[in-house]
Amino acid sequence: MTKYRTHYCGKVKEKDIKQIVTLSGWVENIRDHGGVIFVDLRDESGTIQLVSNDDKIFSEISKESTITVKGKVRKRKEDDYNDHLLTGTIEVVVDELTIISKAKNVLPFEIITSHEVNEEVRLKYRYLDLRNKKIHDTILLRSRVLKFIRQKMENLGFCEIQTPIITASSPEGARDFIIPSRKYHGKFYALPQAPQIFKQLLMVGGFDRYYQIAPCFRDEDGRADRTLEFYQLDFEMSFVEEEDVYRIGEEIFKEIFTTFSSKKVTSVPFPRISYKEAMEKYGTDKPDLRNPLIIQDVSDIFQETLFKPFRGVTVRSIVVDEIANKPNSWFNEVVDYATSIGMPGIGYLSLLEGKFKGPIDKFLTEEDRKKLIEKTNLKEGSVIFFIADKEEKKCAKQAGLIRDELGKKLELIDPNCFEFCIVNDFPMYEYNEEEGKYDFGHNPFSMPKGGLTSLEKLPIEDILAHQYDFVCNGCEMSSGAVRNHEIKTLEKAFALAGYTQEEVKTKFQSLYNAFQYGAPPHAGMAPGIDRIIMLLKGENNLREVQAFPMSVSGQDAMMGCPSTVTEQQLKEVHIKIR
Repeated sequence: MTKYRTHYCGKVKEKDIKQIVTLSGWVENIRDHGGVIFVDLRDESGTIQLVSNDDKIFSEISKESTITVKGKVRKRKEDDYNDHLLTGTIEVVVDELTIISKAKNVLPFEIITSHEVNEEVRLKYRYLDLRNKKIHDTILLRSRVLKFIRQKMENLGFCEIQTPIITASSPEGARDFIIPSRKYHGKFYALPQAPQIFKQLLMVGGFDRYYQIAPCFRDEDGRADRTLEFYQLDFEMSFVEEEDVYRIGEEIFKEIFTTFSSKKVTSVPFPRISYKEAMEKYGTDKPDLRNPLIIQDVSDIFQETLFKPFRGVTVRSIVVDEIANKPNSWFNEVVDYATSIGMPGIGYLSLLEGKFKGPIDKFLTEEDRKKLIEKTNLKEGSVIFFIADKEEKKCAKQAGLIRDELGKKLELIDPNCFEFCIVNDFPMYEYNEEEGKYDFGHNPFSMPKGGLTSLEKLPIEDILAHQYDFVCNGCEMSSGAVRNHEIKTLEKAFALAGYTQEEVKTKFQSLYNAFQYGAPPHAGMAPGIDRIIMLLKGENNLREVQAFPMSVSGQDAMMGCPSTVTEQQLKEVHIKIR
């Protein structure tokens, strides 16, 4: 050991009583008990109590200063045991103390409660925030998970390969971070949104199974589950089909979540749900299967109804059993939530003593009531909620939000399990209202189901892609696809999205050229590292599991980023600020 320690604070044991130890760490707390001074000293292993009758020894220190002490370990009196510490039955009587680095007397916040402080302040002093045990342990968990993942991937026959950070700008769905070139006037590099093209080129290069813990960069507005920079477990395989990727993904997720959590994890194989089914039954392509509530389409029942708001529109319903006797205030809260998400309100009917109760009932015929009961399996004491809108997608989304809200309000969601599923069969294209044309719905390099034939013969809105998402507890954990490795299919796929052959050759020249020299069928996916840690720790914010994240506004007050640069720097890269 160095001169700074013979022992770690949290690893001093009763077997060390009467021994002289040297410890180093941060001063967590100082207590003066009338001539007897107690100090809690903390390092990464834990905390131990120091004690001295000589108040001069501790007179110059302040909280969060780093110190080295030398002293004898002794047993505490039984009444003074601290069950919250691993070292709670012992203490060190200090003979010598050296102040390594004295902290300011006034701290920006208390370390022990820093996770409760305003996020902007925490991130400005992130180095202090990281001393908080809760946050510190999260970063250490991240390290252990990454080590586990690397070992797992090696065991599965994958080789780790790093791909470039500085690359070409590519239209992959999000806004690129661009880097001006000093040497090539008016040209730019970009930071990769993902290693998408490179990993496909590795497959063309003859590597059978590739992976890396890849940094990804997207210039998008921040939110709880999205940051400017994030990491993913990127992997790709040659000569495989969709199910091959599923099996690898299931094994990775199952083992990570059973190894690092005691919660129940979905059995393999994970449920497969088509995009269409997910939108109809759950109102989202990332359903939380812990919630037992199901959405049903009842539009047909209301086509000829006297209730005009439900005529000729999409109507979705959610049945909740045994809540008909809830007070009006409870239902008013549901109505308030509905209006908060942009709905004009929400209709509902209760079934009590064999009869419907609610303002909509007077517009229903006996036949309508009978059809509703039969189609939705309505039972005595149940309530059926209605969500209606002219736009089917909007109605589905609103129904999904109402389903989530009801699940939370009724405490139907089990916090002690991780419910996984695989959502697949995504539409290859989606209509862009702003541009008035169809564009790729997900990854533009995905293979359409049915290949070139489906591109040539099916209506564009009916073309499905070999794309899939792994979802857990309502959170998208990974996206992947079988890749389009055929030149003619690639050209046709991009043509339907409005790209000319020349644009494809120019924008994706590496893939376009490589695929003309023998490309294997290949597929892969990319589980999000940050989201895995977020779920394991029960956090709702990605920034809680990253060591040095940007704020939600995309700023770093600690580093002063983004910052201005000198006029000379701008001249070197041929840029003028407008």
